[in-house]
Amino acid sequence: MKKLLLLFVLVSCALLSKSQLVAKTKCPDFVVDILDGKVSGMKASAFDYDIKKTLPCFTSAEPDGSSIKCGGGVFYKDKDISFFTDRDYIQIGEKFKGKMTIPLIGAKRGTFFNKLGNPKLSDDGWDAWQMSYGTLILRYNKLGKVYLIQMSSVTMDAIKLCE
Repeated sequence: MKKLLLLFVLVSCALLSKSQLVAKTKCPDFVVDILDGKVSGMKASAFDYDIKKTLPCFTSAEPDGSSIKCGGGVFYKDKDISFFTDRDYIQIGEKFKGKMTIPLIGAKRGTFFNKLGNPKLSDDGWDAWQMSYGTLILRYNKLGKVYLIQMSSVTMDAIKLCE
């Protein structure tokens, strides 16, 4: 009986010694450049494989042309940011974890004139600016504060957003 127990302990130790620690994929801090239309150097028109290589900690991804998630993209649910690669835009939500060159999330509507100028288009719940890289859309909650940012490499007349 002692030999059987000793054999069991030795086999268990041998199996455990072969296991390895696996480090979680580390992403650099996300930096959103509002005026240049980039997130950590990635434009809205970047390919999905470039985004995955630069920012490897994505929570999910769908290939371009997919019928799921508006034609494909790379998604960071834990950081509240999505790259819609098939439609060439980046969406940043109110729970975004990272840095912004212009802190817009939670900012009050109408306080961006000195940085962005007047919006080209406006409606009750959003404003849109024509930028050098394409289009910037800010969406507002009932209190008139920004809760969603959409940056696209496409002009306002050609943009196709997911609803």
